[in-house]
Amino acid sequence: MRKVGQLQSAQRRNLGVLFVAGWLFWASLSSLLPTLPLYVRDAGGTSQQVGLVMGSFSVGLLAFRPWLGRLADGYSRQIVLLIGMGAAAVAPLGYWLSDWIPWVALVRAFHGISIAAFATAYVALVADLAPEERRGEILSFMSLVNPLGIAIGPALGGFLQELAGYGPLFFFAALLGGVGFLCTCAVQEQRREQGGSLACKGAFWSLLLHPKVCSLTGVMLLVGLAFGTHTTFVSLLMQEAGVPLNPGLFYTAVAFASFGVRLLTGPASDCYGRGPFIALSLATYALVMGVLLVANSAWAFLAAGIGVGSSFGTLIPLISALVADRSEPAERGRLFSLVMCGFDLGVGLAGPILGTLAVGSSYRIPFGYAALLAFASWVCFVCFCNGKLVSSLRFALGWEPDRYRWQDKSPQRDPANFPRLLPYPKLRWLEKP
Repeated sequence: MRKVGQLQSAQRRNLGVLFVAGWLFWASLSSLLPTLPLYVRDAGGTSQQVGLVMGSFSVGLLAFRPWLGRLADGYSRQIVLLIGMGAAAVAPLGYWLSDWIPWVALVRAFHGISIAAFATAYVALVADLAPEERRGEILSFMSLVNPLGIAIGPALGGFLQELAGYGPLFFFAALLGGVGFLCTCAVQEQRREQGGSLACKGAFWSLLLHPKVCSLTGVMLLVGLAFGTHTTFVSLLMQEAGVPLNPGLFYTAVAFASFGVRLLTGPASDCYGRGPFIALSLATYALVMGVLLVANSAWAFLAAGIGVGSSFGTLIPLISALVADRSEPAERGRLFSLVMCGFDLGVGLAGPILGTLAVGSSYRIPFGYAALLAFASWVCFVCFCNGKLVSSLRFALGWEPDRYRWQDKSPQRDPANFPRLLPYPKLRWLEKP
């Protein structure tokens, strides 16, 4: 008899193909990160136009996430994956066609559809394929495509641009997306029941009223505001502090830490619940923003990079796993899209809002606000993630199960394989109400 949690050959094959496709997707996307701002500048763009072009990515991301989430649930995960991969393959060719700034901004907005589609369908399909009792482990492992792609994409893109120019760079990024598209065509989607819970039917944004995702969306909005701050201003802060460190090394530290921690926290969350690890990741991120607020040495910035990688390497896969825990298969795409819309909105607003605070003053000021926002995200999770205050606190400490977890009625479901509670002190105010 097949053991509970063991992957069948078809599941292993699909996950393997998805892993390769995901790696190609993130390598294609990230190959343009260090070079596209230079392309806009070399085309005569001002610093404001560079920011406009790069920020227009979030327009396509936010505008299409709701529709693509509904499409992934109601029709096909694979179709949405192909839309994302198709956008990743076509958009680089659009940059090559013309360097007129409004056109580049329009193509960049179209490029944003790639993440809105691919990231949504990728997580939903991996959650469909993963056995419930190994969901955290498999989602964490499959999310390694992000740091692996980002570790190699920018280096290859920067090297190719310096060696051969922008045209070959754009063709290279399109080629990676095209090969990923062919890989995605080979994915076989699992059949699933249509429908979904009554609470999750209706207009997309009305799902915000449901307590199982409302608090998580708020957490990701606050995290996105802090994340957008550090990605926008960390290089400028290094220059202001006079630290002789290549900003790329900061992101190298982020990538290595993010890679390593995912292999540990995913399986651990399957054993002890998502709550303790998500809460720890949010607290770590708040601490790291505080470190950046006062950092004055290369070692401090590298340590902060390790902290950022560790916190996000834990947070994003386990938030995805928690959303999957709380949703039926027929509604996972919509709920994941909704939660990540909070993060996308935060990232999009961070630069314009917090950037104005640094005008005419120190770049340390935005990091002070980022530390407060990250701390607020921790408070939001600890106080509201599981309903009432005491229940939420106990869930965040691993002392109570997730009250919103969707219960699979499959006869193969063995409760002995699911998260066990951590021991806790006998404090009256923490006892179950």
